[in-house]
Amino acid sequence: MVDIERLSTAEPNFWERLRAKTAWDNSAEAGVEHAVRDILHAVKQRGDAALLEFSQRFDQLEAQTVAEFEISAERLEAALAELPSDQRVALEQAAGRIRAYAERQKQESWQFQETDGTLLGQRVTPLDRVGVYVPGGKAAYPSSVLMNVIPAKVAGVPEVIMVVPTPAGEVNALVLAAARIAGADRVFTLGGAHAVGALAYGTATIPAVDKIVGPGNAFVAAAKRMVFGVVGIDMVAGPSEILVICDGETDPDWIAMDLFSQAEHDEQASAILIATSERYLDQVQASMERLLPTLEREAIIRQSLAGSSAFVLARDLSEAAVVANVIAPEHLELSVAEPEALLAEIRHAGAVFLGRHTPEALGDYCAGPNHVLPTSATARFASPLGVYDFQKRTSVINCSASGSARLGKTASILARGEGLTAHARSAELRVEAEK
Repeated sequence: MVDIERLSTAEPNFWERLRAKTAWDNSAEAGVEHAVRDILHAVKQRGDAALLEFSQRFDQLEAQTVAEFEISAERLEAALAELPSDQRVALEQAAGRIRAYAERQKQESWQFQETDGTLLGQRVTPLDRVGVYVPGGKAAYPSSVLMNVIPAKVAGVPEVIMVVPTPAGEVNALVLAAARIAGADRVFTLGGAHAVGALAYGTATIPAVDKIVGPGNAFVAAAKRMVFGVVGIDMVAGPSEILVICDGETDPDWIAMDLFSQAEHDEQASAILIATSERYLDQVQASMERLLPTLEREAIIRQSLAGSSAFVLARDLSEAAVVANVIAPEHLELSVAEPEALLAEIRHAGAVFLGRHTPEALGDYCAGPNHVLPTSATARFASPLGVYDFQKRTSVINCSASGSARLGKTASILARGEGLTAHARSAELRVEAEK
């Protein structure tokens, strides 16, 4: 029996129950903060020596120097060459689509000139160096390599440093091949909080970066949060989420498997279905009962469904959209007859998948848009990872003499109103020079 809670928007305590169901419990991250703080301090103070110590302790990797952890360009090339042809073709096709989508996100510098000759503008430049964290070992994600490295290279980042843990020396060929295809400049077999510390502070071997992106466990998430400010980060992601709104006309087997596709990530993942028919919810549950035993990660999915997942009965699709906007899910499927019309009612979601033939899984791998998405309702204010995350904007001001005199009068008044006399005098000197 699949254990998944059912809610109804008609219930008087619906919103309270929904909040309890979707609240992210980040106690795991909080529980490791003390250990992570000690690890980061050790890396900051002792550099490579600390990396060698932690790699031996956590990943059973013995080395005399951190340089031994770097994977050569030749080894990356060999990993790609040795891949089965179908895997190589799939990686290259996915990379091509991700790159083509990212190219459309590039922001360009701009400027305009006022009538007195004053020039105003914005200069867009890439970050100098970026660190990409990729989960490794048995849970290896070549798709994460593509999604994090390609936008950085499209943005023009000269150097992308990738770190990937290899517990007990277990290296995943697909991850190495993906690094070669995506264009990672250097790859190190390092993981955990100490890898984040190395990227943030730099060591004799690992260069410090300007921004760290990529998913990881509770130790990695806590470390990224702690080094923010020293470096930029993409986000601190919570468990994976999927919300499906269905009008009851999609094959229930399809919807069941779509929900499973996120529930299989881990026990804290959230899979929610909103439908307008109790009968349809019954059909999807029946599909779940039949299909779940056929999946390798059945135990994880069962725990996910029993935890943060739910079936929601709504009065109509517009009400379903209201619920979706409150949840602000990472992934939102609109499996309805007119998805574009319903999309107009959606304000908060990391990525939206329109229609019955667009499962979320396509977005995870090869549709083109990035799969690094805001979770835990942060889609209310955050966006998917993109080229813009690897570009920075600099304001440009070039005043003509007459423009400086004109603006100086305004600046002087405001500066004196704030009691900042030197500001006022700095502007007034240019005003006086034009008299």
